[in-house]
Amino acid sequence: MAGPCSARLQGDVAAFTAALRTLVNNPQFSDVMFVVGREQQKVFAHRCVLACRCQAFRGMLGQAPVGSQDSSSSVPPQGPFILGNVQPEVFLAVIEFLYTNSVTLNSHIALEVLTSSVEYGLQDLCKAAVTYGQVDLQQHCLAFIEGCTAAVVRTQGFRELSDVVLARVLRSDRLAVDELDLVQAVREWAHVSSAVLERPVPEVAALPVRELRLPLLAPSELVTLESYNQQDLLIPVESIAAAWRAHALRKGSGVPSRLCCPRRGTRPRDHHRHLEPHAK
Repeated sequence: MAGPCSARLQGDVAAFTAALRTLVNNPQFSDVMFVVGREQQKVFAHRCVLACRCQAFRGMLGQAPVGSQDSSSSVPPQGPFILGNVQPEVFLAVIEFLYTNSVTLNSHIALEVLTSSVEYGLQDLCKAAVTYGQVDLQQHCLAFIEGCTAAVVRTQGFRELSDVVLARVLRSDRLAVDELDLVQAVREWAHVSSAVLERPVPEVAALPVRELRLPLLAPSELVTLESYNQQDLLIPVESIAAAWRAHALRKGSGVPSRLCCPRRGTRPRDHHRHLEPHAK
């Protein structure tokens, strides 16, 4: 006769995490204390949580008190443990991660949290800090590009961007350059990428080209654009047709609203007043 079947069922993870978060730096029921940073801020914790989540804390908390004759004492020290070389906010981020498996980061502490994650051997926290750092770096890089767009698009570094990164840049409303100049910059980028990747221009440029705001161009500029486009097929015919349709209907009907929104560096053109950036 077969034995009884068993199954492990999981409750609400969010509720569990929220409950544990209430224990972070909560003196109630805590059994260990740290004095952190030059501010000598007291941080309260629970030995069992720290020890089961982090090998480094397990070693620290399992040491016998100074002066004890029994190195194998079953009564771990209560502290306080003095941690003078770490910011309280950084240490609390580490503690938060140990309790909740999530962490709240900002640009002021991310690098130091990354350093602490390596020191304590917390690989998942390390990955989280690296991921945050990449996002933060991207934001700083985009802000730089937005401020110096006209110069940036002429650099070799711009021509070496991936299609994904270039598309991300082109989504910005704050680029300080006219759309016609952006189209030319993307064309030069596409020809370089095509040669390097040994793939057709339309293929390598498919993602970034979607972010070009062709309805912002004047009719005469669209005519010139079509002429160049016959040579390299950079821009899908449908995109150019949509720009012409916006002119004919004197509004951005049928065009994604973001493509009708002037950027910070867009030169004013007469037809812009007819575009409806918020039209669906």
